[in-house]
Formats: sequence, C-alpha cells, structure tokens
Amino acid sequence: MTQIYNLPGHLIRRLHQIAVAVFAAQTKAAGFDLTPVQYGALSTLRDRPGIDQATLAGLIAHDRVTIGGVVSRLESRGYIERRVRDDDRRARALTLTPRGETLLQTIQPAIRATQEKIMTGLDEAERAEFMRLLHKLTETGNQLSRAPLELMDQPVRAGHR
Repeated sequence: MTQIYNLPGHLIRRLHQIAVAVFAAQTKAAGFDLTPVQYGALSTLRDRPGIDQATLAGLIAHDRVTIGGVVSRLESRGYIERRVRDDDRRARALTLTPRGETLLQTIQPAIRATQEKIMTGLDEAERAEFMRLLHKLTETGNQLSRAPLELMDQPVRAGHR
C-alpha cells in the first residue's frame, strides 16, 4: 500500500474533505447556502455579540486576512451587521441580524444531520474516544496553526453554547 494512506496528515486532510462535502450536501438539501466557516462565524456571533473581526477570527481559528471576506459575504446576505464601536471609532462591532438568528435556528437539523453522517461507522464508545482524541490533538497542536484558536475570557451569552 502506498505510504501516504498511512500518514495521519493525509487522513486528516481526507476527513476534512469529507466533512466539508457532507456539510455542503446536508445544508444544500435543506435549502441553505452556507460554508462551515460562515456557520462557525454566525454561531460565534450569536454567542458573543459585539466582538470585532480580529476577535471573531481568533474564536473560530480562521486567519485574519480572509475573515474580512467571510464577514462581508455574511453582511451582504443580511445575516450580520457591522457597526462602529462606541469605545473605538476605528473598530467595527459585529452582531447577528434577526435574519441571521433565524438562519441559525432553522439550519440546526441540517447541522445535526451533518455531524451524524460524519460519524457514521463509529459506535457510541468509538465516537466519544474519537472526539477525545480530536480535542487532544487540536489543543496540543493549536500554536502550530497559522490561525490558532484564541479563546476569550468573556462569558458566552446566556442560553447559547
């Protein structure tokens, strides 16, 4: 067998391709046009309204250079608003619009179906172990990323996690 098929990096890349393809298929079948990164941005803004783009990028582990395009697309579709912050006129606070809130509520069945389909083939114990190992690898390798996850001390909005 070719060596590449036994390399963790190759298998992780393949699993990422599968996860993105399943996300696209599930959300499209449910009538939505949203990428995983856009979903992550919207979910984060629901939980932490008023953050700026740089903070959003850190919270979803996305590079700051391209987060502007993600935010612009979400804004042009009416899912988020950018407003000048009162405490810093140069910064923009990001918040969900009512349309963005509705989208997040109505897309949840497709998101759950996506996660279920990605985990097909694993029983409950294997799923728990797989998730434990994924968390361990992403946490220990976080600082090796070109866009490390940067968690905030700010509490999550009540009722959302």
